[in-house]
Parts: sequence; C-alpha cells; structure tokens
Amino acid sequence: MRKLHVKAGDEVTVISGKWKGEDAKVKAILNKKDRVVLEMTGLSAEKKKQIGVRTLKKSQQNPNGGIVDRSVSVHISNVKQKESKKAKQ
Repeated sequence: MRKLHVKAGDEVTVISGKWKGEDAKVKAILNKKDRVVLEMTGLSAEKKKQIGVRTLKKSQQNPNGGIVDRSVSVHISNVKQKESKKAKQ
C-alpha cells in the first residue's frame, strides 16, 4: 500500500479538472483506482445541479427514503491539502 498525501477527513482544494478551484472534504479513498471521493463545500446552485442528487429507497436506516447529494470522485493527483492556519504562522 502506497503512502498518500491525503487521508479521509482532510480538507482539500481541487487543482485540476472539472472541479478546479473548489474546496472539499475527503470522504473516502479508493486505493485500487487512485481516486478520492469528495464532499464538496460552498458550491453555487449551478455547480450543485451538475453533481445531481440521488434517491434512497426506504430502509431501516431511512424509514421514509429520501434524496441526498451525490459525491464527486477525482484522481488523487488532482487534489492538494489545504494549508492549516498554524502552518501559515
């Protein structure tokens, strides 16, 4: 297993591709495909519409079903970790 520059829970910025310049939080890492699943933050309504939504069936965890936002998957080389406030000082 390779050592990666990000891990689940890190705040990142997308540096290349369709979502360039957007801030996100890493939800999961897909090691076999060298990709990260991102939860996008602070998106405009237009960008949210591009991602789309997904419907959930009724289940024990979701007794009423529902609609949830989809996640974005990008290659790991297209993200960089955000600088922390302590590192700047």
